[in-house]
Amino acid sequence: MNFKTFWRTITKQPDKRADVIIPLDSFKYKTSVDTRFIDFDMMGHANNSVYFTYLEVARTKYWHHAINWDWKKTGVVIAKASLDYMAPIFLEDKIIIYVRTSRIGSTSFDLEYLIVKKVGDQEVVCSKGKTVCVAFDYTTKTPTRIPDTERSKMIAFEQLLGREQISS
Repeated sequence: MNFKTFWRTITKQPDKRADVIIPLDSFKYKTSVDTRFIDFDMMGHANNSVYFTYLEVARTKYWHHAINWDWKKTGVVIAKASLDYMAPIFLEDKIIIYVRTSRIGSTSFDLEYLIVKKVGDQEVVCSKGKTVCVAFDYTTKTPTRIPDTERSKMIAFEQLLGREQISS
């Protein structure tokens, strides 16, 4: 939709709710995350910065469950984190986070997230996010190849062959 002003034409950006939401059944892992009173601002909804903490909690649980990453051998750092907010989370809401590996490169991989809240029998998507994770050698302080064992576990758990992007 275009809007005219005196000096330019403005193109209105589509609402985030109109973006395609990843189907919940494409995720093989989900976990509940407990909210804390401190997570909420004076308006009664979760502060936007807390959502990244929720992603971190879900990511750690996912790695433990699906991959059992050996942190002593190879670390992981977050190179990029993004989040689209679509619906607020309130104090009484019970939230569930869906996590999946969507891309595996030689030194990095992408995780996608959906944060949902239970409303009756329905799950309402509150936000969708993505992190770019980089395998990291803390001794040399440089990125390193994703270990073969962890790479194989990610591919097997997510059944990535033929579905998503995998590069060597």
